[in-house]
Amino acid sequence: MIYVDADACPVKAEVEAVATRQKVPVAMVSNGGLRPSPNPLVEMVFVPQGPDAADMWIAERAGAGDVVVTTDMPLAAKCVAAGARVLRPDGSALTEANMGDALATRDLMSDLRAADPFRQGGGKPFSKADRSRFLNALDLALRRAAAG
Repeated sequence: MIYVDADACPVKAEVEAVATRQKVPVAMVSNGGLRPSPNPLVEMVFVPQGPDAADMWIAERAGAGDVVVTTDMPLAAKCVAAGARVLRPDGSALTEANMGDALATRDLMSDLRAADPFRQGGGKPFSKADRSRFLNALDLALRRAAAG
């Protein structure tokens, strides 16, 4: 199963394409506002409005053999701990080996933004290369998840 933290995910179409090719079900989880997919492998899951409702829904279900697509570091940490494979939309994998660094970076950036209310942005724009890396990483993650 692929779980997608879908509210601000830039690779929903790519997830659907790879899932269709590999015949893997997908749960696109959001607070609403997404157009339903006609693809029978894609389930649109709408959770109540509220902080982290989509994250909690995914974290309660994701485990070994699943792939989670998210940029949310606390959600990623829970999913990694549960044995799921976690990918960011840029194709980078979050694992037990790098999760601590990713959480520390998130906390540092949050502290920097809080200290400087005029600080804008936070990263580089999403690129075609990011999209390509994601497609390759998702293919690989699904193959590894299927292999055990």
